[in-house]
Amino acid sequence: MGKAGVLVYLFQFRFPSIEQEYNFTMNQQRTCYDTYYPFLVLSKHQLHMIDFEPVTILYGGNGSGKTTALNVIAEKLGLERDTLYNRSNFFEDYTRLCSCETVHVLPKNSRIITSDDVFDFMLDLRSINEGIDRRREELFEEYLDVKYAHFQMKSLEDYEHIKKVNMARSNTQSKFVRKQLSDNVREHSNGESAFLYFADKIKDNGLYLLDEPENSLSPEKQQELLRFLEDSARFFGCQFIIATHSPFLLSMKGAKIYDLDEEPVDIKRWTQLANVRAYYEFFKKYEREFST
Repeated sequence: MGKAGVLVYLFQFRFPSIEQEYNFTMNQQRTCYDTYYPFLVLSKHQLHMIDFEPVTILYGGNGSGKTTALNVIAEKLGLERDTLYNRSNFFEDYTRLCSCETVHVLPKNSRIITSDDVFDFMLDLRSINEGIDRRREELFEEYLDVKYAHFQMKSLEDYEHIKKVNMARSNTQSKFVRKQLSDNVREHSNGESAFLYFADKIKDNGLYLLDEPENSLSPEKQQELLRFLEDSARFFGCQFIIATHSPFLLSMKGAKIYDLDEEPVDIKRWTQLANVRAYYEFFKKYEREFST
């Protein structure tokens, strides 16, 4: 159990030591590879072990290894995912050297959610919308054709056509088209669609790894996601491991934050992190402009 009775499924994860990585790479006879990724990435920052809370955050800039760490953990635990990732020839070798300690059996709905998952989801919505647009134009023409058609039913084969005629004559053009189209997903913006993706994938009682979930979300939507994740961890038995540099998500109550920009990796409060301090100093500089 975590703090205040909150569930913790994954308690600890250990990555290979620098000695294990060195021994593995030195024993390789294959010369066609110019990288042993994910070897020598996390050890470069001396990240050897993570102890987890109900909410654990991996903070760091590009190249810090936070996404690599999430992918390694997800691979070791066999978590479900939607999109492919940079899984090199040595991923199995690396995860074989990793170890973890769980407190509870991982729920089946546990998964990793990446920014690529959300982006692909929004592309799918866009493709659906384009199909809806084409169908809408067809329905506009169909509406005019059937509304003013002089048609009499001569057989049962004409029944569907008669239904359309009656619908067209009893509805405006917009109502006719709306009834013919089941759901118009265009009513959701990109940010709303991204948020809906998280709301759909994150169920009660599960371990969720989130890779930069702030992508595609406005500041307002990031704060909405923050409240959703806090409530999910506090009331609905969810544990989160999040890779982010969003100041909104970094402020999550009770989160344990690992700063992967430090060597060795250090645990910090969110107000101590470099990019949060940069935001603070910037707005502090222009504080008077906000009060006028």
